[in-house]
Amino acid sequence: MKNITKRPFMILSDFMAIYQFMIDIYEKDWRNGVPAPFFEYALSSDWSDKTMSHRNMIWEADGDIVGFCFYESQLGKAFFSLRSGYEEIASEMIEHAAKALIDKDGNLKLIIFKGQDAVAEAAIDAGFEKTDEYVDMIFDFNKQLDYKLPKGFSFVEPHKYDMAKALICCWKGFDHEKEGPWDENLDCGYHLYYSPHATPQYDVAIQNEDGDYVCWAGMWWTPQNHLAYMEPLCTVPEYRKKGLAAAALSEMYRRMKPLGATHMTGGSNSFYSKIGYEPMITWTYWSK
Repeated sequence: MKNITKRPFMILSDFMAIYQFMIDIYEKDWRNGVPAPFFEYALSSDWSDKTMSHRNMIWEADGDIVGFCFYESQLGKAFFSLRSGYEEIASEMIEHAAKALIDKDGNLKLIIFKGQDAVAEAAIDAGFEKTDEYVDMIFDFNKQLDYKLPKGFSFVEPHKYDMAKALICCWKGFDHEKEGPWDENLDCGYHLYYSPHATPQYDVAIQNEDGDYVCWAGMWWTPQNHLAYMEPLCTVPEYRKKGLAAAALSEMYRRMKPLGATHMTGGSNSFYSKIGYEPMITWTYWSK
């Protein structure tokens, strides 16, 4: 008989164990839940509220983690990581999310990946209905990614990145200038840079002739899963549609394949399919 217990997630002592758990259960299509860098990137970013992390819940069997129910950045969206063979706790996970992970207005969306059948069935039993879905893509390294860097641009040498330039690029690249100028806060960048499993040496920055960063691609190399987890990717608005992002990901491919990477994450945008990415990860959204 399985001896399964549950307890609240304690951010200061449990993160490393959760990271390893996500490494252990990883599948390319995320059928057991998100990859480990997904959670670490959120915990290390200033856009994520960590003050409610005690509401996340861990399930253990004889001391080994077998399930984790959590929010990524804010209450109101729940994710589920579940070790194969322990599907019987899916209903408890849904019940926990419905009680503990709702936002201040009582709203909750469940994010369930295709292949998480036990979690989806438990959601249906609890009165949730699927409301939306989309598909993220991955690049299979059995293929070649080789888009050239346009004239007038160059790659910044690894280990010599300028944090301020990188943050300005991301601020502009994600269209935050609509909210105002960058606040010149370098600490949020360094906080991310010094995450336990961060691999900034594999980030790719493209600069213009004036030395300004105009495209940025972050890399969270996860060798245990042969996963090149790319996050984030952005291009400054006036430099879009010049082939910079494709060139950045091509450079990333060249750096990561010799290390043993077999695939690289992307997104759902048609840009990815145009450069050779393939559909792989289906996100489904559920609400009451």
